[in-house]
Amino acid sequence: MGEAKRQEQYEGTVVQVGNSRGMRLPAGFFRAHPEFSGKVRVTMVADGTALVSAKTPPRRTAADDEDDPVVASLLRFMERQMSEHPEDIVAADAGQLRRIGKLVKGVSLK
Repeated sequence: MGEAKRQEQYEGTVVQVGNSRGMRLPAGFFRAHPEFSGKVRVTMVADGTALVSAKTPPRRTAADDEDDPVVASLLRFMERQMSEHPEDIVAADAGQLRRIGKLVKGVSLK
């Protein structure tokens, strides 16, 4: 199996917006993630680390669920858990990533 997909990362800048401060992100972020066109929620995970989520995530359609209802159900469950319990989100360490790599070695995606 090839290299694992890298996490997407975007760099931005904190800017003054009227009497408030905001974060300016590159246009490519918004093209890749149109769900961030409205309100967002920022959850502090640790010092210097925040989780930004779309306040109203995009709705799944019935056609999405037809591909694999089990996977779709799992993803909905995970999405709900992450929204309701962001304090449970922790970064994967190198050991976990190695174990995951062994689990999926030889798996073909079609």
